[in-house]
Amino acid sequence: MPKSYADIIAAINAGIVKLRAAQPEALDGYSAMARGALKPGALPQLTKELIALAIGVAGHCEGCIGFHAKALARLGANREQIMETLAVAVYMGGGPSLMYAAEAVHAFEEFAAQPAAPRPAAAAAPGG
Repeated sequence: MPKSYADIIAAINAGIVKLRAAQPEALDGYSAMARGALKPGALPQLTKELIALAIGVAGHCEGCIGFHAKALARLGANREQIMETLAVAVYMGGGPSLMYAAEAVHAFEEFAAQPAAPRPAAAAAPGG
């Protein structure tokens, strides 16, 4: 049975809530960095999230895959964009990245199939 990336990121978020309670300044700093890095500029936010997904795949990070696949589904990424991004990630990361690219396909499909939720005004990316 495939894993649920919604469950994976929910479990990670539960840990992040505890870490934020114990270390609010550190987590505030991380959230500020995420907002700054993902802010549209010369590159649109969608492109930045595609880069983040590729790095999550190459870095073998399930949580990163889940958070960024969810963001990409929310931003309206299409399947072709995801697949091209994953091809580059596999090229750069070799066989292990291929295994995580397959996981990223499952994560994106899971979130793309969900009804769109209202977008919060100033949400930061909670995962890496």
